[in-house]
Amino acid sequence: MAERIPHSHGFASPKPLFLLFTVLSFLFILSWFFFLGSTGRPHFIEHSLLPNAESLSVTKDEKSPARVRLGRNSSHPQSTVLAGEDGSSAVTCDPSGAVLKVFMYDLPSEFHFGLLDWKPEGRSTWPDILKKVPEYPGGLNLQHSIEYWLTLDLLSSRFPDRSGPCSAIRVVDSREADVVFVPFFSSLSYNRHSKVTSPQTVSENKMLQDKLVEFLTAQEEWKRSGGRDHVIMAHHPNSMLDARMKLWPCMFILADFGRYPPNIANVEKDVIAPYKHVVKTFADDSSGFDDRPTLLYFQGAIYRKDGGFVRQELFYLLKDEKDVHFSFGSARGDGIRTATQGMRFSKYCLNVAGDTPSSNRLFDAIVSHCVPVIISDEIELPYEDVLDYSEFCVFVRTSDALKKGFLINLMRSINREEWSRMWSKLKEVQGFFEFQYPSRKDDAVQMIWQAVARKVSPVRLKIHRSRRFSRFEVDQEKRFCSSCHDHQEEVRQGLRSSIDEGNRNFQSHPLTKLRIQT
Repeated sequence: MAERIPHSHGFASPKPLFLLFTVLSFLFILSWFFFLGSTGRPHFIEHSLLPNAESLSVTKDEKSPARVRLGRNSSHPQSTVLAGEDGSSAVTCDPSGAVLKVFMYDLPSEFHFGLLDWKPEGRSTWPDILKKVPEYPGGLNLQHSIEYWLTLDLLSSRFPDRSGPCSAIRVVDSREADVVFVPFFSSLSYNRHSKVTSPQTVSENKMLQDKLVEFLTAQEEWKRSGGRDHVIMAHHPNSMLDARMKLWPCMFILADFGRYPPNIANVEKDVIAPYKHVVKTFADDSSGFDDRPTLLYFQGAIYRKDGGFVRQELFYLLKDEKDVHFSFGSARGDGIRTATQGMRFSKYCLNVAGDTPSSNRLFDAIVSHCVPVIISDEIELPYEDVLDYSEFCVFVRTSDALKKGFLINLMRSINREEWSRMWSKLKEVQGFFEFQYPSRKDDAVQMIWQAVARKVSPVRLKIHRSRRFSRFEVDQEKRFCSSCHDHQEEVRQGLRSSIDEGNRNFQSHPLTKLRIQT
């Protein structure tokens, strides 16, 4: 029998005990390694880039272990992720899981692609985008082009072999839809047709708005909801200027609320969408803190109306600072190229209120990875309910920015580590502001649809509340009208009886008989 070694003598025979301990430890670690390897999640899904990654639920398909589906409550329940042998992933559309069902009116082409000089063939309403996609005009027209990208995304949502995600899916029955989409290219209509041309007395833009109001208010879909579930794109601040008061119950997709009274547009019912940036995205950006010599950059219109007075005040405060670039500029000529280069060589980019609280400059700064400094007290930002802009932007109150020395001292007080953190975050979120066709996972198109989907529940609440007494009131009205009709019939019959009786009495009266005989 082997001799048992007491604990008190452990140091007397170290070798056997050490060898036993080493073998047991190795077996224990090896067993845990295999256990964790067999139960771990697949590593080809990037959860950190999703707005609410903690809600993802991942399950394996038994027949195909490489296939992973995202759960119904995830950010992208409409997608199926297929993993390749090299570990890459490709997202394909799964219409049955779309977060938003959309009914789109088949408006005549004059409201949408006809504004791009597209001519319908035969009785077709829409271009065959599988063959050719009509081009949108460039320049500053592009910054308000969300109407173009969203409409293309809806048209392609029912393609049987569509690749990429589909947050929104087009349905043919409006009663199945969450929202009703109005495909009017209102920003393009304003940019191209807002001027009155002789011999006309009204602009084509206004005529289209009048025709749109007449069309919408006559539709059964409008009457069903009072227009509350209708989505109208009015991204240019001056678009839908003549119709917005008449279509106020709708969900507007806007750049900001600067030119809208709060009873017409507000953050409760409407969606703020980003501008399409006009500078190119800074791809493969490896620039660091020292590679951006300009501390603070602004180039644009300095003298503006309304809230834009701040720009000229800041110009006088900052124009003599050695590491600040603050000058007049425009998109004409070489302006976009100059702005692109200037932002890429700057640590911070000023985004100051102009004629309206927002501007395209913010989104140019984001894709240039130039940390935005936002001085606009009334600004509303895209998808701010899921995106914390304070992680990659610096917000300064207007009253503070106009204090001498405040802004420049604040910028200089931010250290290298803090700037680098915000710069890295900009590179992570830039995809949320990219418009493209076909759309891609978490790009601007998909993010806007998801923002619309988050408004559906409040819209339904309003519609359902508005219907509380409607059925009862209709029934009461019918009953009231019915009783009125019965009462009127009784009165008429009573009058007839009275007249007949009066005639009989008159005929039988002695004086009447005497008069007849005479």
